[in-house]
Amino acid sequence: MLPRHADPIAAIATAPGRGAVGIVRVSGKQLGALVPALCGRALKAREASYGPFRAADGAPIDHGLAIHFPAPHSYTGEDVLELQAHGGPVVLQLLLARCIEAGAETDPATGRPRLAGLRVAQPGEFTERAFLNDKIDLAQAEAIADLIDASTEAAARSASRSLSGEFSREIHALRDALIHLRMLVEATLDFPEEEIDFLRQADAQGQLAGLQQTLAGVLRRARQGALLREGIKVVIAGQPNAGKSSLLNALAGAELAIVTPIPGTTRDVVSQTIQIEGVPVHVIDTAGLRDSHDEVEKIGIARAWDQIERADAVLFLHDLTRAGAMEYIAADDRIMRTLAGKLPESVPVVEVWNKTDAAAGAVPAGGLALSARTGDGLEALRRRLLEIAGWQSAPEGVYLARERHVQALRRVDAHLIAATAHLAAQAQSLDLLAEELRLAQNALGDITGEFSSDDLLGVIFSSFCIGK
Repeated sequence: MLPRHADPIAAIATAPGRGAVGIVRVSGKQLGALVPALCGRALKAREASYGPFRAADGAPIDHGLAIHFPAPHSYTGEDVLELQAHGGPVVLQLLLARCIEAGAETDPATGRPRLAGLRVAQPGEFTERAFLNDKIDLAQAEAIADLIDASTEAAARSASRSLSGEFSREIHALRDALIHLRMLVEATLDFPEEEIDFLRQADAQGQLAGLQQTLAGVLRRARQGALLREGIKVVIAGQPNAGKSSLLNALAGAELAIVTPIPGTTRDVVSQTIQIEGVPVHVIDTAGLRDSHDEVEKIGIARAWDQIERADAVLFLHDLTRAGAMEYIAADDRIMRTLAGKLPESVPVVEVWNKTDAAAGAVPAGGLALSARTGDGLEALRRRLLEIAGWQSAPEGVYLARERHVQALRRVDAHLIAATAHLAAQAQSLDLLAEELRLAQNALGDITGEFSSDDLLGVIFSSFCIGK
């Protein structure tokens, strides 16, 4: 723990702006002297009490509910005081300032400050205290932020499962199995003269295979959870007037982008996040790709290529009404070759043939035909996007995960694969087997915070709002 973790902290815990109720939260050790200064009396533990919140001269700042949570039975594991007042920003700022002021005042009973060092909390510091005081692990702490930021109902439900500890329990079960296997390996290393082969007798190979099988299931659900949290970025590209803006509007169900028959209407990036079976899909409409002498349009085209190069998938839109025009076909071919040169192989390009309501024509294998105007074929496009994302329909046991969790689980998998090879070599590689199992356990510890660096914690908790 860093020195700042010993400081008492206070913050407004509700969102900025006006509201019916606002909350000021204080956390620290020994808040007993602060409570009477703010509330005019002692409070019963974990019981809401209505009354005035007093300024230094005893005048009421506001009237509301006060709740005192003595340690360790609180969100942070420290003493916590919550003042629930009217939700005006001025009132809440006055209450926060009064908390800081009261902490610095001399307590007549002791002659010392009531709560020395009380300061305004940094972003995420209350949740960080909860993690440091073993109220939650790191995966649960991240789930709190993910629940607040959830953009879909499925993401919110999955974040709630992570917060309740489902993800952490699976990680702990893997860790416990790893520890048991490490114990067997270490016993074999420590007592080589024993005739009993600990590893063979305990079926170490079977245990390791079981670990890998369990890990595969956890990794699969974590990938789905990361997809629910992050979504995928899909860029619509193509020549002018292929219907890119119309397709964005059709997918979003709203008139977001201007649609005209004039080439070059879209000159900047227009984006919208939609949901497909609860998966966030960030759809980006871009300027039509062509050679242009218009300086503004050229900037839009450059931005289009920038978005394309950072996409998870590209929808390349063809115009069926111009499918017989040689010049149009040649331009499409040039753009496709450029796409192939700019994009890594892992980024799929889906060819979409638009305007089936105005023209009919054969669609090449792998392509999709649709009408952005009528909506015909949109459902097939949505299914294709889910396939690209790797989404599996209705995974009930999914918990929200982050990309760092997925990467940590992949490291565990790599170490277990190496451990399997060393186990096959037995006596010649037992030291290496033990090391791979240790590294696998450390990778699991990165997820729950058992082996996390201060830098990682700083990055995670700085993304929280102040007061949480």
